[in-house]
This record gives sequence, structure tokens and C-alpha cells, in this order.
Amino acid sequence: MELKEITAGLKFPEGPIAMPDGSVIVVEIARGTLSRVSPEGDAIEVISTLGGGPNGAAMGPDGACYVCNNGGFEWHQSGEGLLFPGNQPADYTGGRIERVDLDTGESSILYEHCQGEPLKGPNDIVFDADGGFWFTDHGKNRARDKDRTGVFYALSDGSFIEQAIFPMEAPNGIGLSPDESTLYVAETPTGRLWAYKIDSPGKIDQSQRPKMLAQIPDYHMFDSLAVDAVGNVCVATLITGGITIHSPDAKSARFVPMPDILTTNICFGGDDLKTAYITLSATGRLVSCEWESAGLPLNFLNS
Repeated sequence: MELKEITAGLKFPEGPIAMPDGSVIVVEIARGTLSRVSPEGDAIEVISTLGGGPNGAAMGPDGACYVCNNGGFEWHQSGEGLLFPGNQPADYTGGRIERVDLDTGESSILYEHCQGEPLKGPNDIVFDADGGFWFTDHGKNRARDKDRTGVFYALSDGSFIEQAIFPMEAPNGIGLSPDESTLYVAETPTGRLWAYKIDSPGKIDQSQRPKMLAQIPDYHMFDSLAVDAVGNVCVATLITGGITIHSPDAKSARFVPMPDILTTNICFGGDDLKTAYITLSATGRLVSCEWESAGLPLNFLNS
């Protein structure tokens, strides 16, 4: 698989969105921004300075970009120049869901709490066809303790938020099956990918236990994910550094290596959605390659 480096010098990029004009929107967590990488990769434009830790991002039904803000990290740089996120920072003020107008850069906070409980570290987000969105709360780590978190469902107008799954171990990537009957959630520290049956928009079918998809027997952790057009779940994989492709029948998983131990996100773009855009976060790069299958069209972006 031949990789093309689109740009370097990003400050821990994640949450890529391949836009119709060929640009790629990313968050730069360590910079606290929502940014746009030009199609040629020769320019990086700051759309909005959000502060904290902008993480997952998705386009909503109103044409705005919705961002999970995890509240930030302590940052550590290795002797080789690799950047790593750490514990909850001293200036942490909480997690939040933000809406960003891409034309003006104006941002607003939609949610900071759910039924009185503060959001801790919102991480990744996906919109369903009805216009609501699922998001994970990864929580925050501290020197002696960490948060217990889960998965939420909310409406984009700020009128409704509900906890849908609790508890989970630092949930991260989230996505929907092509028919939107299944919700996929990746846990970071356990390296597990779970499939939950959806009963109705925002509601998990409580009569069925979640299914754990096939695993590769090595030490790895999971980050964000994307689903392809035939239903495979492609999960960015930490430590081993690459993309793990899980079959939707939960029977097989295979690994595509990438040149960064913190390979954090994948999305699909291009005319046929067969170009994969991948964030290599420790080295601050956005790369692309031709993927083996087309990506699943995303609601309010490709559909």
C-alpha cells in the first residue's frame, strides 16, 4: 500500500473529514484548533480556535461541523520528537460538544452536561440519518484515578442529550453499520471493538448483549474508526500502529501497518470514496492511500 504524505507539522491531528472540494478538515488537539488542510497539502488554515482538546468531528445536517472537545491533555515529547498525550491538564475545565460555523469560524457550546453529570472527555462522533448524533466520552486520567464513562446520543439543536451505554472502558471510536441497525464502539485500553444493536434512533436494544468483534492476539489499543461500504469496520490501532479491519460478521480481523505508533483516525474521500485519509498523530502527519474498498457515505457529507 503506497502512502502519500499530504502534510506534516500538524499538532496531534485527529478527526479527519474529507470534504467535497478535496480539502481535509482535522482537529489539532495540541493546538486547540479545528483546521483545514488544502487539497495539495501546502496550506493549513485555522477555521476556529476552540481551546481545550478538540477531538472527533463530523458534519451535521445544518452544514456546521460538530466537535467533541475532551478538555485537553498534558503533553509529552520524546527525544525523537514524537508527541504523546498524557493526563488531565492543570487548566482542564471539562468536556463539551461544540458547533462550528465553517464560514465564520464562530463556535458555540451545545452540551457540557448530561442530566446533571458533567461530560468528561468527549472523543468521537457520528451522525445518523435522522440527524441525531452518537458520541463517546473517553474520560480523563489523573495520577491516581480515572473517570468511568460511556456513550451518549444527542440532537444537534442542543435540545436533547441522553446516556445510551454505561459503563465502558474509555470508549473512543464510534460508527454505524450501513443499515444503521448496529452501533460500533471501540475501547482504547482493552483493544476491543463492540457491536450494539440499535432499537430506534438513540436507543440501544437492551434485549441483546453486545457482540465483541474478532481480535488480533497482540498488545494493541484502539482509537477512532470508519466503516466501509460493505460493512467492514476499520479501526485506527495504537502501539502496533496501523488500521485493523474487522469483518461485520465478527469472524475475522486483519492488520494494515502504518508508520506511526499513534495511528489515530481514518476517513474516506475522493470521487468514489476509495481514498483513505489517515492521521499519524505522534509525528503530526496526514497521509492518504488508495483503499481496498470504498468507504461508507456519511450522512450530511457524502449522501
